[in-house]
Amino acid sequence: MSERKTSNRGSDAPSQMAPFDVWAEWMRANMGPMTATPGASVPWLMMPGIRTGEDAAELPEGAVRNDPLLSTVEKLWDANPMQSVLPIDWVEITRALQTLWAREMSDPARAIERATDFNARLFGATMKSWQEATNRFWGLGTSQEEEDEGRPDKRFSAPDWEQNPFYETLKESYLLASEYLLDEAEKTDGEDTPEQRRLKFHLKQFVDAMAPVNYLLTNPAALKRTFETGGASLAEGARNLLSDLQEGRMSMTDANAFQPGENLAITPGKVVYRNELIELIQYEPTTEKVHETPVIFIPPWINKYYILDLQPKNSLVKYLVDEGFTVFMISWKNPDASMEDTKFEDYMTNGPLAAAEVVRDITGSEKVNPVGYCVGGTLLAITLSWIAAGEDENPFGPPTFMVALHDFTEVGDTEVFIDEPQIEFMEQQMLERGYLDNRKMANMFNLLRSNDLIWSNVVNNYLLGQKPPAFDLLYWNSDGTRMARDAHSFYLRNTYLENNLIKPGKVEVKGRPIDLGKIEGDIYAVGAERDHIVPWASAWKISRLANGTTRFTLANSGHIAGMINPPSKGKGRYWATENGGDFDTPDAWRENAREHEGSWWEDWSRWLDNRSGEKVDPPEIGSENYPPIEDAPGTYVKEK
Repeated sequence: MSERKTSNRGSDAPSQMAPFDVWAEWMRANMGPMTATPGASVPWLMMPGIRTGEDAAELPEGAVRNDPLLSTVEKLWDANPMQSVLPIDWVEITRALQTLWAREMSDPARAIERATDFNARLFGATMKSWQEATNRFWGLGTSQEEEDEGRPDKRFSAPDWEQNPFYETLKESYLLASEYLLDEAEKTDGEDTPEQRRLKFHLKQFVDAMAPVNYLLTNPAALKRTFETGGASLAEGARNLLSDLQEGRMSMTDANAFQPGENLAITPGKVVYRNELIELIQYEPTTEKVHETPVIFIPPWINKYYILDLQPKNSLVKYLVDEGFTVFMISWKNPDASMEDTKFEDYMTNGPLAAAEVVRDITGSEKVNPVGYCVGGTLLAITLSWIAAGEDENPFGPPTFMVALHDFTEVGDTEVFIDEPQIEFMEQQMLERGYLDNRKMANMFNLLRSNDLIWSNVVNNYLLGQKPPAFDLLYWNSDGTRMARDAHSFYLRNTYLENNLIKPGKVEVKGRPIDLGKIEGDIYAVGAERDHIVPWASAWKISRLANGTTRFTLANSGHIAGMINPPSKGKGRYWATENGGDFDTPDAWRENAREHEGSWWEDWSRWLDNRSGEKVDPPEIGSENYPPIEDAPGTYVKEK
């Protein structure tokens, strides 16, 4: 930023924007005024293109085109090849900073007061860092250990962040500025509105991106490795970056370390049925007797099914098979342009309905106990409602919903990506291609945990020049699927955008009105305490929407780790009540739920055991009508 522009801001502005200037100073000192470092050249310190708090409340459509700053940011980032590996929305970040600036300027006296407080805290933190360094030099004790509280920030785990006063001051300056920025977003508008949540989300993205650990010259571990390797780490990092640019995505794990059918999804079984949308896998029994009623998994089609069958040590499929259940799995086809007219109802008829008939034919069982995971749980609820609205025989027994949304009033951070303009944009892309590219979904989910899934890989792959780790969960996370145009548009509009599933009869599928209140009988539902995709309070709502008795269980951890928690790990805890519907609110449920140590898998297995009939001889793999086609995991799961 030039001196002329700085002087035009007035004598008080630098003090009022102290946290921004802290970043500016070390960015300029370490990176120079212009740099190729991702995000560093974004002109976020310039005066905003809007004038008052009123103007900032809601920028009109076309603001990016009309605002010179936003237009410039958009063009610069679109032209930057790094945007293919760093899915950061600098336009929205800049807009959020503009909005916050306008709020600050609407009350200059308060802004000065807050800046004064910030500067005092920054001075205190700086003096403390140097005092601690002096104490260490003279062999005196420090208060560092006693004052460390809460969960440590693993970004700053290198010893230099605590032992070197320069880096410690830099870290404390960054943390204070981050706290100031996010706190200001809260205090200048405390209302919990979609606009406010969007603002805080993009400010958090900015804060995460600006962490000094993400840049070579302010990352002591990266500098140390550069000197130790004679610069070889920088060359390796450059090779890693070039490889990712060619692939059009960031590598999060060693892509050569895993392969479905070799060391993932290896529970023995056969594909016993295939249509244009699914393959159905039947797993081989491991016990002499099995429960009479089989279990069928309906996984989400936005991911590959093998999250439920990663490796033997953490496979939910293997766990159930070893517990004496006959298990079937739907494996969805990865859509291409030829499937653009595939409708949402096709996912129902060619998915759970078709699969259930095959399972009944093979096992001879009257009922099949269905398990809907994430989006698969939403599809399962719609399927059960559709059956209840007609006169068809219901092939399903008591259902299980794993981190599934049915009421989309509160959807967590994903709401930032779902509004009318963004859905229209996705629909336009799908109209051109016939599908939604899997990278769009992957980028969205990665941004929800940007420190863990984006910036940690920037540091490891590019700054340290190391290979991505071999981690089965991250491999699965990177092995995405495309979305069929027609079906995905129907799903997004009727769920995230309009929340029609909670309105009885509002949604029609194959001529029948969908009413979740027609789902009756016993239900098992599980949410995850720290789920950023399906908030547990929303997962609980099936207890009130359905007309049955719902045993609701809350697992600790998040959307994936909370679900994939085998008892053999000896970790975790969960909370449960016999009927979640007895309580008016999720908070009331939580107050009355009983805490248990261990994995919720065991609780669910006991619940299933009482609803799965007598023990019988295992059925044959396949039948006369549906002979085995090939070994599990089949063909569809391997399609890229």
